[in-house]
Amino acid sequence: MTGDLSAKRFKVKQKAKRGARRLAASTQYLFFVKRKTTQRVTTLQGVGMGQAPRDGIRMTRRAGLFGAAALGLSACASPPRGPAVPFARTREARALGLANERFFLPWDGDAFRVEAIAAQERARRHYGPAVRGAERTIEMLAISGGGEDGAFGAGLLNGWSATGTRPTFSLVTGVSTGALTAPFAFLGQRYDAALKSVYTDITPRDVLEQRYVLNAALFEDALADSAPLFRTISRHLNEAMLAEIAAAYGRGRLLLIGTSDIDAQLPVAWNIGAIAASGHPRALDLVRRILLASAAVPGAFPPVMIDVMLDGKPYQEMHVDGGAFTQVFLYPRSVTRDRRAQIRHGDHVRPARAYIIRNGRITPNPAATERQTFKIAQRAISSMISASGYNDVARILTTAREDRVDFNLAAIGPDFQDEAKEPFEQAYMRRLYDYGFAQARAGYPWLKEVPY
Repeated sequence: MTGDLSAKRFKVKQKAKRGARRLAASTQYLFFVKRKTTQRVTTLQGVGMGQAPRDGIRMTRRAGLFGAAALGLSACASPPRGPAVPFARTREARALGLANERFFLPWDGDAFRVEAIAAQERARRHYGPAVRGAERTIEMLAISGGGEDGAFGAGLLNGWSATGTRPTFSLVTGVSTGALTAPFAFLGQRYDAALKSVYTDITPRDVLEQRYVLNAALFEDALADSAPLFRTISRHLNEAMLAEIAAAYGRGRLLLIGTSDIDAQLPVAWNIGAIAASGHPRALDLVRRILLASAAVPGAFPPVMIDVMLDGKPYQEMHVDGGAFTQVFLYPRSVTRDRRAQIRHGDHVRPARAYIIRNGRITPNPAATERQTFKIAQRAISSMISASGYNDVARILTTAREDRVDFNLAAIGPDFQDEAKEPFEQAYMRRLYDYGFAQARAGYPWLKEVPY
């Protein structure tokens, strides 16, 4: 009997090892991959992968990671966690006890509409009443995910500053790497140097610590540790920066960061200004963790556990990269229903302008896909992500047209041919930052509609 048990254990171990090898092969990502990893967009937003003319098979990190989720292993053991919030009560749970600390969009669209109206009232008190027909334009900015390609958005924003025409945004949203950029963009040109540093001075060591692959696949919650990224975020996002975000919120401006609550399978937009203005002793730590969660690509980085309370009892929510639900967002359509009613009746509406920064390419990435199981699965997953990203931006464009909001889109152009040799390669990020800066400094040709 002892021999049978030993044989069974041996088979389990062999199966686990084979599974770990399949996981590594199926993603071809990991952080040890020697092939080029890059983020492409088949239409507008998302990722594409496959064989390019110059570099052979190239696959995206995000597609590989979602492939790992689909083809991955059931862990024999896992890190501990607190109880999950009962699903029916998800929207009632609070991290700091604030009713407006976050919104599950679009389900909380009405609550966000109330927040937007309150923000407009604070802005009127700060700037004074506007004369009809001479109101300040509502300037909005949405920054997408894209990993190290976030250097493009950073360079674009700073080059825009150099022209002297970059506006003060009433609303800024960010997802994934866009979440790391958003606070700097929200606070304006005084933070341009810090924004540049985030994308040109860091190395992979400032973002991740590699884990032993087999152990990570079987017993951990990710292939790498994101503690270095949390330290990087904390170096920049300090009490002084939080106070400036709170002050801007008091003047009627909003900063929203997107994460994904994968327990509830719902997207979350965190109201960073309200959290900053709360004065809560845990506000700074929560904001840092929200930014970390928004960039926590599932499978690559650990999820971020957010402590919440419900009926006086503690619970934990598991949050990951906001791109799991939406790769870029602006505002829920329900917020502007009064504006659309005014338009239908021929009434005057306040001018508004939306800028979307896509930290990626807009050119297709055609390839000859090999007839191999994992290659086909990876290609299919990347196509789904590409379609999802396209729909995110197309939805923003559709709503903008209905709301008479001037739509503007920026993305990495086909003239930028450099490619990163590894995730968060410093030299690549510096070249991409310089490219974005030069494009904006020369007067960026914003796209007025979604290509293709």
